[in-house]
Amino acid sequence: MHVSGWKAGIVVMIFVVIGVAASTMPDSPGAFHPHAFLRLPLEVPLVALALLLLPRRMAIALAVLATIVVFCLLFLKLADVGVLSAFQRRFNPYLDMKMLLDGWNVLSGAVGALGAALAIGLVVGAMAMLMGAFWWACLRMPRLARKARRAAVTGFAIILAVGLGLLAAGSQAGLKDVADLRVASYLGARLSLVARSVADIRAFEGALAADNGYEGGDHVFARVRGRDVILVFIESYGRSAIEDPRYGWLIKPRLDSVERQLQSAGFVSASGWTRSPTVGGLSWLAHGTLLSGLWVDSQARYDLLMNSDRESLNRLFREAGWRTTAIMPAITMDWPESAYFGYDQILAAKDLGYRGKPFNWVTMPDQYTLSAFERLAREPARKNGKPVMAEIALISSHAPWTPVPKLIDWDAVGDGTAFNDQAESGDPPRVVWANQERVRRQYIETIDYTLETLGDYVTRFGRDAVFIVLGDHQPAAIVTGPDASRSVPIHIVSRDRVLVERFVAEGFDVGMTPDPEAPEPSMDSMRKHLISHFSKP
Repeated sequence: MHVSGWKAGIVVMIFVVIGVAASTMPDSPGAFHPHAFLRLPLEVPLVALALLLLPRRMAIALAVLATIVVFCLLFLKLADVGVLSAFQRRFNPYLDMKMLLDGWNVLSGAVGALGAALAIGLVVGAMAMLMGAFWWACLRMPRLARKARRAAVTGFAIILAVGLGLLAAGSQAGLKDVADLRVASYLGARLSLVARSVADIRAFEGALAADNGYEGGDHVFARVRGRDVILVFIESYGRSAIEDPRYGWLIKPRLDSVERQLQSAGFVSASGWTRSPTVGGLSWLAHGTLLSGLWVDSQARYDLLMNSDRESLNRLFREAGWRTTAIMPAITMDWPESAYFGYDQILAAKDLGYRGKPFNWVTMPDQYTLSAFERLAREPARKNGKPVMAEIALISSHAPWTPVPKLIDWDAVGDGTAFNDQAESGDPPRVVWANQERVRRQYIETIDYTLETLGDYVTRFGRDAVFIVLGDHQPAAIVTGPDASRSVPIHIVSRDRVLVERFVAEGFDVGMTPDPEAPEPSMDSMRKHLISHFSKP
């Protein structure tokens, strides 16, 4: 059945609009402006002419290919926008498909499960409608009636000729970006990225097999023997929290206050920077990087590490006589990866005994986490005469950053119900996230709360422990802006002045505020420095 008249015009219009939109749509969140769409992708008239002139079977095969290409363009560009917004990098099909569930967790935590389901449903539904409409138009193009076909061929031929002329004109008269052929190079670049990622994973497998990065002996950790060693990751605590003028006005005085508080209790501190393998999320990549001494910047690398024989920093402490503990208030499901790290004790969300109400996605405030750590891990270990090496994740500064907790008397913490009023205070995420400035303000207020709480904990309960405190990664671009540093602060706190001075000699700055000009070594290099400084020559 031939298509003619106004129906033929509808077919051509749908093909052109969707084809041009997919080809010209920006692939970064900051590039969406009207003139971004004001260019002619020459692939559209080329494919149209092929559909109109090729034999029917070949035209159908081309229709299948064209629909797949348009779907890939839309999917990859939308994925690029999302991943750039969250993690400040391009979407990698080979490495990132496993992140879809994590994306759901973050989105549902910010806007609720219903809101997340509606948002995803709208995107999937819109994509399905677009692909269905484009597929329908591609199949109808070869069926245009003779008169409509002739007009369409003439029109597309003229467009192609004009476009080729503009392309040949190059940069003359500012016509460089008016017409182009970008689809093949765009998809080719993505295929090249996948190929490089495959090669990168093979290289990482070689690194895992080649060297454990550690030599044992009685001297290892001898400088901290008998003392608790407490490694604390602060969620989304990045360099921007200190140096961005929008946040530094609050955090710099807080760090100064914590430093004075620590000094009054006999502690000294040193601070520097370290470059995280991730940004905006995927905190476990930072944990894996620091604890393994290998650069773990993708889920694929992390999965390989979890199945490897490389000894984590936790295992090394356990072999040297420490009781290793993980305090993970964000872990609410099975955690098979924990087997790699070598913990003697795992205190996940259900094990910490919190009976209060959650702070939206955040299962419990950081003050409760630290109080439970003291009660459930340090006190029993002291009774057994064994030091603790603990890895703690503090998550109050995790999105959606509402409500913001407040520090209370430590004796009133109890089972956590004392925080119920706080958990029900403030606006819900959908209200906070409707205002970008509100999001930023509440983000930095949660960082301020965590630093205040941690400083108070160390002062009250630190005793002779050694603390390594660092951020896991920078927050998303909505907070930092584009192209922010990937570095995070790292603080060493102890009553052992000689131990802290070893870090100062390496480039750390005395106190709780890192020097802006200090180096930014990668997080994977920090393991060897910790082992070195905690050990005797």
